[in-house]
Amino acid sequence: MTATADTTAATAAADLTACARNLVRTGGPEDGSSWLEHVLGWTLVVVVAMFVTQVGWL
Repeated sequence: MTATADTTAATAAADLTACARNLVRTGGPEDGSSWLEHVLGWTLVVVVAMFVTQVGWL
């Protein structure tokens, strides 16, 4: 391989890595959380708890 081919391959790999890093999002703390997400999350917890209690699994 030539130096130009090595540089091109390295650049392509770096671009692909940067692209993948932008596409893969986990929704972690750095994204910030809205109050709506908290309210919906706790609502889900309460609904699941009521379901488990009514079915008799607890």
